[in-house]
Amino acid sequence: MKETVLDVLMYIFDNYIEDDLEYMPDQESLKYQLVEAGFRDQQIEKAFAWLEGLATYKEHADSIHLSELRALRLFSAQELERLDADCRGFLLFLEQAKVLNAHERELVIDRIMALESDDIDLQQLKWVVLMVLFNQPDKEAAITWMEDIVMEDINANLH
Repeated sequence: MKETVLDVLMYIFDNYIEDDLEYMPDQESLKYQLVEAGFRDQQIEKAFAWLEGLATYKEHADSIHLSELRALRLFSAQELERLDADCRGFLLFLEQAKVLNAHERELVIDRIMALESDDIDLQQLKWVVLMVLFNQPDKEAAITWMEDIVMEDINANLH
């Protein structure tokens, strides 16, 4: 089974974070459960590092007031390679719709770049956006909206 870091993150999100469970297992218990679910140690460790990076970025960026900026975002060559026009357009749409602010957009891009994938498709981007929003305060409406979009895509793929 060739699972990616994003697959591990999606599994964690689906089974633990999204449901607001009263019980969140410690890292060792969670790792054991992920191994039992069929994920490899290397991918699990990278997923944990990704989540730690999400928390670290949030702590450092709290002092930056990116949400007040009205600047045009230029993508680096590496970002252009990883994010196709559909993904970049979707990020712009989310920002214009005020689902993401500039800080959250940068956090999404940072977390995309932290994944190992050479390129990211739109569905994967939507999952990352949802995970980032879930980690932000006072974003309940945006989270609900993104969950609907992600679930709509999943249901469309099933039919």
